[in-house]
Amino acid sequence: MKFFDSFGMNPRTIRFYLIEKGMDLPRQEVDILAADNRKPEYLNLNPAGQTPALALDDGSILSETVAIMEYLEEKHPTPALIGRTPEERAKTRMWWRRAEINICHPMVQGFYYAEGLDLFKTRIRCLPEAAVGMKERARDGMRWLNALLTGEWLAGDRFTVADICLYCYIDQLCDAGQPMPTECKNLQAWFERVGARPAAEQSIWKERPMGMRG
Repeated sequence: MKFFDSFGMNPRTIRFYLIEKGMDLPRQEVDILAADNRKPEYLNLNPAGQTPALALDDGSILSETVAIMEYLEEKHPTPALIGRTPEERAKTRMWWRRAEINICHPMVQGFYYAEGLDLFKTRIRCLPEAAVGMKERARDGMRWLNALLTGEWLAGDRFTVADICLYCYIDQLCDAGQPMPTECKNLQAWFERVGARPAAEQSIWKERPMGMRG
């Protein structure tokens, strides 16, 4: 296998996951700021032009963060970061999906349409007029989640991929005009717990493009 890595929330999610799993995959860096992921050399491997991507031993490519982590979890189930039982896996996926829909997706759209507009306007359809609304949606999601956080981690007493995913988005975009609402004390405490894990620091990209941790 080979891991195609880059700056960004989703590649960092994979790096964080791999460190937690104790896995070290061969990797190739892709400079997305220079649009190397849009050049023929990369598109020939991964027509979706996304990072991260995982080249499997049979030559096929996985290019969605969720699919990559699900695949690696099937191949290397210990330590369990999705779940050991059907019930645990379902609960993890529920919180993972909630975090993505209510916080991660609107956060990144708010970034694309505002602070990241100059970089992304020629790559994807951007709606600058929607930036404020997307950021407000993400903050609403944080407030909603803050009220539901009763355990140590999103899925209760288990640290999972749901925690990794949400942390990587908040950690990168809080420095790009999307700070966590000050009243979200439970969420802030959760964020600090995740940030205290060694993999949180170890997974940060070697540089800080645009002043962000990714």
